Amino acid sequence: MRVLLTNDDGITAPGLQAVRRALREMDGVEVDVIAPDSNRSATARSITTRSPLTVEEVEFGDGDVGYATDGTPVDCVRFAELGLVGHRPDLIVSGINHGANLGDDITYSGTVAAALEGIVLGIPAIAVSQQSLPPKLDFQLGRRFDFSISAPLTAALAAIVADGRLPTGTLLNVNCPGEEPRGIEVTRLGKRVYDDELKQVDEDGNGRKRYRIYGFEPGFEDEDGTALAAVARGEIAITPLHFDLTAHPRLDAVRDLQLDGALERVLETVRA
Repeated sequence: MRVLLTNDDGITAPGLQAVRRALREMDGVEVDVIAPDSNRSATARSITTRSPLTVEEVEFGDGDVGYATDGTPVDCVRFAELGLVGHRPDLIVSGINHGANLGDDITYSGTVAAALEGIVLGIPAIAVSQQSLPPKLDFQLGRRFDFSISAPLTAALAAIVADGRLPTGTLLNVNCPGEEPRGIEVTRLGKRVYDDELKQVDEDGNGRKRYRIYGFEPGFEDEDGTALAAVARGEIAITPLHFDLTAHPRLDAVRDLQLDGALERVLETVRA
């Protein structure tokens, strides 16, 4: 099995290196690393289309090498798909992210975006994130992280997913608590509550002002069965995700809006 390992924290991030070492200990597993050359957190599914991408071989100090690029996490997966390492991966592992990716976080997360790109391409994928120490339900850097459980767990999950037991078009979004977990719960996403504010931090002599609008500690709606609630209780939360964003139960409701009438009115105006 060939595993592509990537992340959004950068190729030298301790989380990526911890899971790389865990994966390389598995029998029959070959690990290819293609990751951003620096932090690309919160880049979501952005891609690089307007300029060429640079790639540099990086030595890890234990005989292994990887490839660092100035692209995004999704670019990294595309590199593997298009043959940068000479073969198509059998599995995408994205992480281990420094900080949780819970609830609405996944729409911003470069970690989850790389795994989503895997299932878009028909490749099974796992996204893994690690809560900080001391445990807080945030996504901030600058705190301590313990990957001693999340790294070998990721390797174990990789073996399960590679066995073909995960439904096609589904990825696993895994969030590990900061301290020793009490167990594993399969969850739905849940709802983040962002506590952002407009905060001026600087002003230069030309009247230009600088503001901070993100980065304040978020909360969450504490509902049973969600990943947010599970991690808050000290459990590992595993949430199956897929790429079909269609609101299937809402299709009839949108049909009832009589949108044909709107088109008819537009055409009447254009033709007049």
